[in-house]
Amino acid sequence: MNKYNLLARNLRKTQTPQEQKLWALLRNRQLLGYKFKRQYPIGNYIVDFVCREQKLVIELDGGQHNIADNIDCDIKRSQYIRHRGFKIIRFWNNEIDENIEGVVDKIIDELNN
Repeated sequence: MNKYNLLARNLRKTQTPQEQKLWALLRNRQLLGYKFKRQYPIGNYIVDFVCREQKLVIELDGGQHNIADNIDCDIKRSQYIRHRGFKIIRFWNNEIDENIEGVVDKIIDELNN
């Protein structure tokens, strides 16, 4: 098992409350019958959630993503993932906390496109 798979396994054990909340709605093909995986390695990066069938990545971002160094890293990371054919949608943690229905609606829209 490579280091990214090990890291992903550890991240699955230590999900944020927002990741737990969204995962409860994505797991077991609950959303339109699509299979999602959590903390999934794509190359040297680990994405929060992915539907491989639709090539859709869902990322949840906390406040640390507003720091300049992290913004640059996120841009490079997103370019890498998009270059591999994935579409990425991002949500702030407060969107999960305050408007989970709206988040799910946006995910459904992406899955239907």
